[in-house]
Amino acid sequence: MNKIYEFKDAKGDIVKNLSRAKVNVEYTIKDIKTDDEEMKNFLFTLGCYEGEKVTIISLLGENYVISVKDARYSIDLELAKAIIV
Repeated sequence: MNKIYEFKDAKGDIVKNLSRAKVNVEYTIKDIKTDDEEMKNFLFTLGCYEGEKVTIISLLGENYVISVKDARYSIDLELAKAIIV
């Protein structure tokens, strides 16, 4: 399994995905990075899309409880890695 947590964008800036974010800090979603259209559509239905605010409420192992649009969801590590903040 490829464990890329940070990478550089075209400008050379370090990009962080949600799996590297801190608990109880609000972030703005910059992008959803995945080749899986089903995953992208699922995250969209949760309200995870560019420009939306997201906060990690708690982290239990590889499960993240996030807050998006005044709702709470539990997502796994794979989904958290797809959300670029």
